[in-house]
Amino acid sequence: MALRIDARIPVQIVADRAALLDALRAHPGAAILADAPLDPAPAGAATLLVLDPAPPAGLPHPAACACCTGRGPAATALDRLFQARVRGQVPWFTRVLALLPDAEAQAAVDLALYMDPLASSRFRPA
Repeated sequence: MALRIDARIPVQIVADRAALLDALRAHPGAAILADAPLDPAPAGAATLLVLDPAPPAGLPHPAACACCTGRGPAATALDRLFQARVRGQVPWFTRVLALLPDAEAQAAVDLALYMDPLASSRFRPA
């Protein structure tokens, strides 16, 4: 009997705040990835990260390195979430809830989950 365990972190895309709160009740302690700041931030979330279309300033890598070149904001945000988790900068989470009402932002996250080598090795669609 073969066992198949997928240890990647599931990413669930939700389109509105009501769906986010329902998903957070079902999965307390999830990280939230949003396209805009949430005020107030939902209770029970491990952390909140807002998608930033600009790359982080002062990258410690050489110009045009393979890990940073051509990565979109969704892939970069997922990478920042993962690194914050493993470095202990945010509480441990086992799921990401992506609050993205815009179809374009949802497509960007899907693209990162399927096509970005780093994001797809750490995260999977829920």
